[in-house]
Amino acid sequence: MIYLDSAATTKPCEQAADAILSAMQNSFGNASSLHGMGIRSEKIIASAKKTLLAKLGEGDIIFTSGATESNNTALLGAAETYKRSGDRIVTTAIEHPSVANVMIKLEERGFHVERLAPKDHPDFVQALADAVDEHTVLVSCMAVNNETGFANDVKRLYRLVKRKNPKTIVHIDAVQGFLKVPLDGDLISISGHKIHASKGIGALYIRKGIRISPLLAGGGQQKNLRSGTEPVELIAGLEAAVRGYHGTPEHFGALKAHLLDGLSALGGITVNSGENCVPNIVNFSVEGVRSEIMLHSLEEREIYVSSGSACSRGKTSGVLAAFGIPDKLADSAIRVSMCADTTEADIDALLEGIRAGIARFRR
Repeated sequence: MIYLDSAATTKPCEQAADAILSAMQNSFGNASSLHGMGIRSEKIIASAKKTLLAKLGEGDIIFTSGATESNNTALLGAAETYKRSGDRIVTTAIEHPSVANVMIKLEERGFHVERLAPKDHPDFVQALADAVDEHTVLVSCMAVNNETGFANDVKRLYRLVKRKNPKTIVHIDAVQGFLKVPLDGDLISISGHKIHASKGIGALYIRKGIRISPLLAGGGQQKNLRSGTEPVELIAGLEAAVRGYHGTPEHFGALKAHLLDGLSALGGITVNSGENCVPNIVNFSVEGVRSEIMLHSLEEREIYVSSGSACSRGKTSGVLAAFGIPDKLADSAIRVSMCADTTEADIDALLEGIRAGIARFRR
């Protein structure tokens, strides 16, 4: 089996699995309990926070059920808290549905949302910053696009936005970027199952001095920002995955170069991921073969890739259109997303599978 769909989810690493099992067996107390078992659980949470803050900066961490909850909490919470500062929001046309659909809700609440597309702006980060004015309460931008690997320089974005309007809150969806690209923001969302932790765990970084309204009402856990008994086992697994992550730009870069060389030799391939994309995600179109057909052809060989975002369930991507990719190419787009354990032999098997698929299905 060759798994090349890590942007959809990753296989939990051994360190995360061990940490989860150990916490389930030995530290299963409620972190709000005052006895020793509760204190043991609270120490696990505190350690995980420290590990994440070392990667993200000074501030606080709240643990969530995943990126969707983190994004909803960040956007709805910040908009509610800072709505007196303005009614404009700047975002992109390439956001994940867990951001894009929240923007629709905010529009229903009276906010004015401006969505910028990369195809319209050679310097996309500058364009986002230029769109900010004195009425802009919030900017939300993904660090790395999940369909093409397009990377935004969010450290530069943060600097430019704050220079334009220091009161504007900057939210970064770092689901695909965490541990892979430099990050900066007032609010940063991450997901465990994208970095070899388990599903069901995510986190939201909140920069020191930033306030948000809670999404959930309940017992007041996590400083009343995310009520509900903390999933100590999953938090332990997330910390272990962060500590154990070993993907490197050099490894991914070598694999991408090998893949692109092989694709160019096949002919009739258009690469949709440019030089401004992270190397672990490569989107390309096999001309004359629809995505779903190629995907299932590869699946017959136990090679697993994607036709785009896993959340789109095979639908034609509006995100690719925002990059200026024609519908015909989008209809034949394949996304390959690699992890630290992906090998050159895996890429060779993929290339052979694509070659066979072309011979079988290309018209």
